[in-house]
Amino acid sequence: MKDSDGIVIIPTYNEKENVENIVRAVLSEPKNFHVLIIDDGSPDGTASIVKSLQKEFPEKLHIIEREGKLGLGTAYITGFKWALEHQYEYIFEMDADFSHNPDDLIKLHKACSEEGADVAIGSRYISGVNVVNWPMGRVLMSYFASKYVRIITGLRIADTTAGFKCYRREVLETIELDKIKFKGYAFQIEMKFTAYKCGFTIKEVPIVFVNRVLGNSKMSGGIFGEAILGVIRLKWDSLFRKYPQKKNK
Repeated sequence: MKDSDGIVIIPTYNEKENVENIVRAVLSEPKNFHVLIIDDGSPDGTASIVKSLQKEFPEKLHIIEREGKLGLGTAYITGFKWALEHQYEYIFEMDADFSHNPDDLIKLHKACSEEGADVAIGSRYISGVNVVNWPMGRVLMSYFASKYVRIITGLRIADTTAGFKCYRREVLETIELDKIKFKGYAFQIEMKFTAYKCGFTIKEVPIVFVNRVLGNSKMSGGIFGEAILGVIRLKWDSLFRKYPQKKNK
């Protein structure tokens, strides 16, 4: 019998330096969470480390292995569908590199389970600029990207590109996941925008984002390009699309 209502989805590619530590950190939280790793064929043996850990955490740690780098967005969509099939009520997105503090999972869960949020976002910008060890160029790019997204889409969210989130299962059941188009940075924007258009309540929870210490960043200039052009396309397409709506309870 499943002993947790929440599962943390962590996509990985070449995260051998971080994956064991992040799994142990999440599974040692005072609230009982499960973990689902989506590994894109990491040549460094990330998946093997996870499968070894499954012997220690057979009921709490799960893995889906994919062949090759298929994109962040498709990794999360795969994880969302798995989590819904396995009846989790609260589904989280989280990075493997400790840029997202596992201790903040409880705050995101509380926002959705007790404070009326349908989507809770770990926000870097809701109370100032809370990032650590980022180059100034990246801080400015991320901060002004969020402002640009707000202007184009009308989203009233300070951190529109955030990737640390909790969804109530109803959100993912309502959003037509197979219609989510973007695979990279723009995926995070599209998910928030779609939830907003479907009538769901989005709450930002302040966090401190710390740049990775171990391993190599998977960020590239191309994903920012996708986001800039993708936001315009997203807004344009929304003018002609009828979004399914949140059911009133």
